[in-house]
Amino acid sequence: MTILLTGGAGFIGSNLAETLLKDGHEVHCIDNLDPFYDPVAKLLNLQWCREQPAFHFHELDIRTTQAAELTYRFRKITFDAIFHLAAKAGVRPSIENAHDYYQTNVMGTLNLLEFARINRIRKFVFASSSSVYGNNPRVPWSEDDFNLKPISPYAASKLAAEDMGQVYRHLHGIQFIALRLFTVFGPRQRPDLAIHKFYQQITEGKPITLFGDGKTRRDYTYVSDIVKGFYTALAYEGKETIFNIGSSRPVQLLEMVQALEKVTGKKAQIQWLPEQPGDVKETFADTSKAKQELGYEASLTLEKGIANFVQWKKGQTHLAD
Repeated sequence: MTILLTGGAGFIGSNLAETLLKDGHEVHCIDNLDPFYDPVAKLLNLQWCREQPAFHFHELDIRTTQAAELTYRFRKITFDAIFHLAAKAGVRPSIENAHDYYQTNVMGTLNLLEFARINRIRKFVFASSSSVYGNNPRVPWSEDDFNLKPISPYAASKLAAEDMGQVYRHLHGIQFIALRLFTVFGPRQRPDLAIHKFYQQITEGKPITLFGDGKTRRDYTYVSDIVKGFYTALAYEGKETIFNIGSSRPVQLLEMVQALEKVTGKKAQIQWLPEQPGDVKETFADTSKAKQELGYEASLTLEKGIANFVQWKKGQTHLAD
């Protein structure tokens, strides 16, 4: 297949691009190398991909590159599917910069949906987020629960993009599939995310900051299991449109820190602060629909995934803060 992959230089996107190329697909990657974190790290994510003849990199910004311009740029290419991962990421930064999150995550998605409509690209797989569930006490979270109350601009922007995709599915026959991803971790993880940041601080003997009481729980999902979710969606021809892609094994924050202590052989110095606005108390995926419809099931545990992350990190000293 010929795939248009947005956000392909990022953590999840670069892992997905590699897998697609190894399976013989042609990948056109769009990324604007947003300076949210070091663009050099993003280019290093694509080092192997850029050596492959079936990989093509396009430095574009989906906020400002509208459907007509995309159509002209890719006029000689027929795409079989779009994997849309490009987004402004991060719950806490979105509170300070809601406008940018709306422009990228909603208007950027609209530009891609228009491109799909104009060019009759039938399949559109969107990277949504577990954050759309808000602080929903009914766990595990099910796609059939429609009482969604996001508590951050990031979460609200992801839900709005989901809704726009459903409109295009209804009006234009695009097979829009939203994958709600749960706390992804593994090699190439963004440096601002907890496992990466805590690993760096623990190994350097610096204190880590925990918010609340340390009992918040996250459904940590290893990146290869997330890639598996995208693959199953690519092959899916059913009628369902929203799937949870997680591990269904929530872990307390303090347990995650203990797993890092075990693999590093160092004790974490903890600074405690009050809860942060926008943070949810627990994420917990009900993946029964994904298993039944897509054949999806996560396989890697948190402990094995952290060991893999640390092994990658030790070979990536050029990415250290």
